[in-house]
Amino acid sequence: MVEAPESLPWWKRGVIYQVYPRSFADSNGDGIGDLGGILAHLDYLNDGTPASLGTDAIWLSPIFASPAYDFGYDVSNYNEVDPLFGRLADLDELIRQAHERGMRIILDLALNHTSHLHPWFDESRASRTSPKRDWYLWQDARPRGGPPNHWQSVFGGRAWQWDPATTQFYYHMFLPQQPDLNWRNPQVREEIEKVMRFWLERGVDGFRLDVVNAYFKDAQLRDNPFHWGLRAYDRQVHAYDADQPELLSVYAEMRKLVDEYGDRMVVGELLRGSPKKIWRYCGAGRLHLAFSFDLISCGWNPLAFQRAILACEQALGPEGWPCYALGNHDVSRLVSRYPGRHALERAKVAAALLLTLRGTPCLYQGEELGMKDGLVPRGKIRDPAGKRYWPLYPGRDPTRTPLPWSDGPGAGFTNGDPWLPINPDFRSVNVARELEDPHSVLSFYRRLIWLRRSSKALNSGSFRSLLKNPKGGLAYLRESEEETVLVAMNFYQRPTQLVLDEDLPTSQWEWRLGTHPGRSGLQVGNTLSLLPYEVCILQGAR
Repeated sequence: MVEAPESLPWWKRGVIYQVYPRSFADSNGDGIGDLGGILAHLDYLNDGTPASLGTDAIWLSPIFASPAYDFGYDVSNYNEVDPLFGRLADLDELIRQAHERGMRIILDLALNHTSHLHPWFDESRASRTSPKRDWYLWQDARPRGGPPNHWQSVFGGRAWQWDPATTQFYYHMFLPQQPDLNWRNPQVREEIEKVMRFWLERGVDGFRLDVVNAYFKDAQLRDNPFHWGLRAYDRQVHAYDADQPELLSVYAEMRKLVDEYGDRMVVGELLRGSPKKIWRYCGAGRLHLAFSFDLISCGWNPLAFQRAILACEQALGPEGWPCYALGNHDVSRLVSRYPGRHALERAKVAAALLLTLRGTPCLYQGEELGMKDGLVPRGKIRDPAGKRYWPLYPGRDPTRTPLPWSDGPGAGFTNGDPWLPINPDFRSVNVARELEDPHSVLSFYRRLIWLRRSSKALNSGSFRSLLKNPKGGLAYLRESEEETVLVAMNFYQRPTQLVLDEDLPTSQWEWRLGTHPGRSGLQVGNTLSLLPYEVCILQGAR
């Protein structure tokens, strides 16, 4: 029996919106987005009416005190807001006002590692006999010199950094300025629990846990097997620097802790995630959710998308709950991944896919506008990965450029010098312009989200594909006890006819939403005829 939407927790029935605070809105003119800017635009996200986007939760990328070598993912104090973004009181006010609007706040916690300037690491590296020495991963050099094993850093180079003061190496999965914590130390876990309680007691509704499957490394520090790849990190099968068996005990502890506070949640980001890993790490006594990024890696091909969806459905089963995303702060924007003259039409098809699948959708800021990757000259690159691998890899800056609010000075983002260049097309791609255009990408997202909020089938219903071998598009049913919703979409510029695997009733279908003005019906039977890049959503009674 399918759960009714009102019985589902908010993290199942809602839409999560990722805010990258540096690039959302600047309230003090320093060119960097902040908490005041988010507060000023809460009504854009949800004011309780279909005039707003209608999102249910805000995931804040890190706003903790940090020297920003990796822009907040190197935390120097987990219990303080970085002055760049405001004060602790500003975050308290954001939580309060979001709750008034029926929205939840999810904080991004990077618990795999800290900043090298965190007081814990200062004490750990003070001497080999420091009480906190074992809070991080310290090792002697090999007998003939060199690091303890061949592990590589995600950001390039060896994952072991030599410390001449104490003549040992410490491990860092990312930058040398991000030393990894030793999760086998019970004192570390006690401190992490205190951090989580601190925020839960301030009213935070959940946590997005960064690289949550990398907390433990192989106790024997064995070398990873070889694998063909371009970068040194990619030339290893990561059998020993992630996905260790001790993870499940930590997830159980976290789940028990968060459940003490009622309707709260944790969603994990998995390194090299897969549907099987999501199934292993999520569910009763484990994480509530884990992101599925398989859709992001799909080419613009309906068969590729369907295979990714069915793989997730099969692995999780009817009791599992997917959490899909088509973008985030680490990957190229959707419109830039699928470029061309019809990129905005493809953006609407992708929006319909994301927001009508079974599971929790996560939307990255700017995707609702059809934003492209920004143009960031070499001299303005801020991302450490971009600096290291330019020109082969531009880094993550292009997907982090400021959100354009208007066509005015500073794109309405700032009246100062923006920390990253504003996209050149901000005069045509901005919030104000798209709010006024009923045919814009933003207007389509708004209608989709509000339709999803009102539909029991889209909130909680089962998923059933209607095509075994999709070529021109996708068609599927979302079914609850009360209703059936038919979703059909054409991926291409040419008209297409989808031949379904079963005959559907030809009557009693109500038109709910589409991409093509003037269309108010669709002939339903064993075939569906769709116009170029058309999305049709119909509702039928059970």
